[in-house]
Amino acid sequence: MACSLFSRHLTVPLCQSLRLSGPGYRHVSKTAAKTLDEFDYDGPSMKSKVPGPRSKELMRQLGEIQNVGAVHFFCNYEESRGNYLVDVDGNRMLDLYTQISSIPIGYNHPALMKVMSSPHNLSTFVNRPALGILPPENFPDRLNESLLSVAPRGMRHVQTMSCGSCSNENAFKSIFIWHRNKERGHKTPTQEEMTSCMVNQGPGCPDLSILSFMGGFHGRTMGCLATTHSKAIHKLDVPSFDWPIAPFPKLRYPLEEFVRENGQEEARCLEEVEDLIVKWRQKGKTVAGIVIEPIQAEGGDNHASPDFFKKLRNIARKHGCAFQVDEVQTGCGPTGKFWAHEHWDLDEPVDVVSFSKKMLTGGFFFRDELMPDKPYRIFNTWMGDPSKNVFLSAVLNVIKTERLLGEVTRSGAALLHGLIELQTQYPHLLNAARGLGTFCAIDACDDKTRDALIQKVRDKGVILGGCGDKSIRFRPSLVFKEYHVHLFLNIFNDVLAEHK
Repeated sequence: MACSLFSRHLTVPLCQSLRLSGPGYRHVSKTAAKTLDEFDYDGPSMKSKVPGPRSKELMRQLGEIQNVGAVHFFCNYEESRGNYLVDVDGNRMLDLYTQISSIPIGYNHPALMKVMSSPHNLSTFVNRPALGILPPENFPDRLNESLLSVAPRGMRHVQTMSCGSCSNENAFKSIFIWHRNKERGHKTPTQEEMTSCMVNQGPGCPDLSILSFMGGFHGRTMGCLATTHSKAIHKLDVPSFDWPIAPFPKLRYPLEEFVRENGQEEARCLEEVEDLIVKWRQKGKTVAGIVIEPIQAEGGDNHASPDFFKKLRNIARKHGCAFQVDEVQTGCGPTGKFWAHEHWDLDEPVDVVSFSKKMLTGGFFFRDELMPDKPYRIFNTWMGDPSKNVFLSAVLNVIKTERLLGEVTRSGAALLHGLIELQTQYPHLLNAARGLGTFCAIDACDDKTRDALIQKVRDKGVILGGCGDKSIRFRPSLVFKEYHVHLFLNIFNDVLAEHK
């Protein structure tokens, strides 16, 4: 097991005399020594396998109340700090999965603890309003200083929601409302439309559709589930809409070595998108919108080129479809830019951008023309939570003052470089390293090997996640630094060298 590389509160260089493990090698930082933040630990500390005895007992107790098949272990969040998650058995693990990519600046960050301790914020935490009808006095200011301060290009409107699924679900509704208003020339709905929608019939309930992509994941509510195609277990036994599903490019990695082949694959998929739009229009189920992730995360960390997305945006405009980018997992900086679609350098802004996870609140940004035309059309009781905007303001300040997007770019480059080295060292186990910023992934030779590697790495003090058929995904927080990268790579190397 890799030795401890740091001493807390001290400025120290990486250990340079680490013992080689089997045929592997050690990763040594070439950067200047780093000062550990007060809220970060100095490395993993393992007392048992994971899950340990206390976690297993709690699983037994919870299993009498609900299904615990997906539970990995129970956590001690009070003792967790920075990049480290502590479990109830006292195991301290370097977390490169961060609650499915939803922890922006580490556990128990001082800036967020300060928000909690401020008496000025007490009312915001104690009282959760029905924002659609009774927002607090400071709500416009809170939105301006948080969400609107990072609004994607071309957008000055935002609708808050509570999670990623409800963000996408209501974004789809906004697209349908926009499309029908456009079709009727922004006239008042007819009495027939008002009556027929009450019994789930047309013309009040039109046969419109959202085009999505195979491998995509957009949530588990009904509309979102119709656009989710990552794992069968998400969709099994649930009725769905007859909406078009386009192929997402299956690229070969490294991308720079397969430019011609990947270009042909992307062209094939774009041609299929246009064919589907025409086919669904002919069958009376017009495509009102297209939804896509900048990187298909749950579906296997699948990438496409900026050129693919530019051409897809042009197709949407050509056919009168709204173009929605689902940034629930890629938003708030993990690719090195605040919004992953900024990497595309589009000529024209997208129409809708949904978000959640690292943004701490859910919601979607949208262009002027998608503003709801009447009250209660996009509505629920809470419509988000003002306390999350307070936290987000603090997070955004930390990102700016500590220049974390630059940190993500540097750490991500080191991580991807290390993964490429490891797949060269262990080609029988790993391949297809890929990523933007720290939003990285690598494929194992098969799903069984992937699952075994994740478990073995966790028992040595590092938490990773799986996605797709056989991929390992990396989703560290934005305070994940280069020395954390090398700490992980050394541990991962040990596991790979020992793997039978």
